[in-house]
Amino acid sequence: MMPNILQSLLAFFVLFNTKNLIALSLTSPQDISALKAFKAAIKPSSIQPWSCLASWDFIADPCALPRRTHFICGITCSPDSARVIQLTLDPAGYSGQLTPLISQLTSLIILDLADNYFFGPVPSSISSLISLQTLTLRSNSFSGPVPNSITNLKSLESLDLSHNSLSGYLPKTMNSMSSLRRLDLSYNKLTGSLPKLPYNLLELALKANSLSGPLSKSSFDSLTQIEVVELSENSLTGTLESWFFLLPALQQVDLANNSLTRIEISKPANSDLVAVDLGFNKIVGNAPLHFADYPLLSSLSLRYNRLRGTIPLEFSRKKSLRRLFLDGNFLIGKPPPAFFAEDTSVSGSIGDNCLQACPVSSQLCMPSQKPSSICKQAYGGKPRS
Repeated sequence: MMPNILQSLLAFFVLFNTKNLIALSLTSPQDISALKAFKAAIKPSSIQPWSCLASWDFIADPCALPRRTHFICGITCSPDSARVIQLTLDPAGYSGQLTPLISQLTSLIILDLADNYFFGPVPSSISSLISLQTLTLRSNSFSGPVPNSITNLKSLESLDLSHNSLSGYLPKTMNSMSSLRRLDLSYNKLTGSLPKLPYNLLELALKANSLSGPLSKSSFDSLTQIEVVELSENSLTGTLESWFFLLPALQQVDLANNSLTRIEISKPANSDLVAVDLGFNKIVGNAPLHFADYPLLSSLSLRYNRLRGTIPLEFSRKKSLRRLFLDGNFLIGKPPPAFFAEDTSVSGSIGDNCLQACPVSSQLCMPSQKPSSICKQAYGGKPRS
């Protein structure tokens, strides 16, 4: 008799606690609704049987554990199993639109849909994700503008919308994104000039767009922490003024393949600048001497511009300099002999200039110098040594 009573009590205890466990693990109805809408906006034919989305079967609670057969990947839930805090899809070739109902996942911290085939606009309702810290939509086919409402994401630390087909101007109020540290909008079709940027930014990447105009000091105002600026392959013009290279935390700069015409360099009081690429612009004048005053500079490219005059001796004396590309300009005179010493550590090229006595046996002198006729024409007569 006693064993039967004990078995009944034990069964009741297990059943009671299991029901309570299930009750405690129920996902918020608004999150379930958002997840259903999210999956419904994906073309069924693009959902492979082995993919994360294929396991999203709503006969099971999305946050209920263990997730061995349903919702095996793609989402992470809060410790109390009530809210979805992360939506990270596998790169399985999903095709579809990002539903505006994504806005119901108001506890979302990470949204990552990278390396798929999402298309259409980035919904403006995304601004409702007030807890969002990381937004990664890289390598899809999103089009239309970057929604102005995205600047309402005050907790956002990383924004990567690179490798899409976004167009139009950048939001004017981007500086209000006070938590933003990394911004990558490279490989899109964005136009116009840079707005005022978020003051806590560490990395800025807008490579391969159609940005135009000069770089304005007001865009970089108060950016005391910016370390990386990647703006190559745009249509930037005008003078790169001395304030730019004096940004206190700047380490890497890539402004190659633009239409900049002048650069102003001042001697820094202190600098962490390591690498500068200004190749393939339209920069005129002499090779900027003060780059030699940047104590940590190890890589400098000014290739294929319109520089004249001689190569500064200071470049050859700079111990930190490891890579130097000055090829494709109109530099004259004899190159500094230290470049060809046995103990030199400099690689790169000073070829395709108007230099004299550049040793053909040295890799630095490749490709060969310009024909004298071109050099004479560039200098309105015979170039001086």
